[in-house]
Amino acid sequence: MRHTIKNQRYARRYWTLAFCLTVFWLLQVNATRVACCEELQQQRPQLLTDFDESQLDLAFDKGIQFLVSNQREDGGWGGPQWTGGVDSDPVPGAFRSFDIAVTAMCLEALLAETDGDASVEDGRLRALRFLLDRTGNIKRAGPSDLPNVWAHCYCIQTFSRLHQVSTDQNEKSTLVSAIRRHMKGLERWQSIHGGWFYYGSGMSQPINPSCSFVNAAVLVALARAKEIGIEADDKMVKRAIEATKMMRKPDSSFMYTMRVPTDKAKAMALINRPCGSLGRSQAGNVALRLWGDQQITDEVLKEWLDRLINRHGWLDMGRKRPIPHESHAAVAGYFYYFGMYYGGLCISQLPDDQRQLYQHHLADRMIKRQEQDGSWFDYPLYSYHKPYGTAFALLALEHCRQGSIASNQ
Repeated sequence: MRHTIKNQRYARRYWTLAFCLTVFWLLQVNATRVACCEELQQQRPQLLTDFDESQLDLAFDKGIQFLVSNQREDGGWGGPQWTGGVDSDPVPGAFRSFDIAVTAMCLEALLAETDGDASVEDGRLRALRFLLDRTGNIKRAGPSDLPNVWAHCYCIQTFSRLHQVSTDQNEKSTLVSAIRRHMKGLERWQSIHGGWFYYGSGMSQPINPSCSFVNAAVLVALARAKEIGIEADDKMVKRAIEATKMMRKPDSSFMYTMRVPTDKAKAMALINRPCGSLGRSQAGNVALRLWGDQQITDEVLKEWLDRLINRHGWLDMGRKRPIPHESHAAVAGYFYYFGMYYGGLCISQLPDDQRQLYQHHLADRMIKRQEQDGSWFDYPLYSYHKPYGTAFALLALEHCRQGSIASNQ
């Protein structure tokens, strides 16, 4: 009798497990079919005939005022205050790097304001002092955390832009020195696999995998420095370009991370398909384009801008979700404004007469997602979320303005 009951229990468990596995398999198949459908055919978006340019200007002004009113007394933005996220980063190293990276982004956003407002100019000066005081003192956050890569990246990008517009020779000289120090930081923390990642073990040289969107952001920053005559180490740049190309698939979707070619076994995971790469591909495409990759033609840029507009929902469904990669196709909230910003850079690479369609669509999405306080945010990263989201959004809007004088990067 006992054996009969025991066998019945085993049988119930077996069929329960079989049922659950079948349901799970069917859900996965359905998700893959949905992803395949979004990849089958891309159509060019329709022109927005009712787009109001004045709404873009209004949103831009509100975003600038948000940054001005939320700048800290010491010149930085954001902080370690909890705002509902799940991140747990090393104290204090991670927050020092976040402070610098986010402040550099916000400073560049203020540089996009050209009206000569005194409060904006004061904010720029305080932010620049904040960043220069900390240049050369950026360290890894912990044995497996390297957010300092973001600090080096966005300081190089912002300092290069400031150098382009500055008329003070002493300031230019200081900026050149600071850019070179940040380049040394990138050399120090480049992975043995050729690129960069914000995670990584290895106390001498990081052994973390290369991350496509981190590589892309760094390469964009280094291209801007090259524009003002500051060349990064040639070997470092070549290794980063090759690592990024290795992660590019034939359709210009980019794998999230990669160590060696055999890692392409994961190439068809949803996060590595076009639906999951929607925010990364904009950055990857513009980065490789800036470094002379002939495969990134205008048509490739437009194809992925078409995707960014038509398949925008893949990113939008993840926006503001507090757990990384919990949305469809493993999209994380912080993909959103990153993708929109680098989408704006892609637009700037197109001929003048082919930009308006994309400028209007991108701006329309930015305007509709602006918060009541003038900010934008996509992911609760302590209290850095609104400053970095606002900076990305403002810099994207800059490239959406008609006759924009924004740099091609």
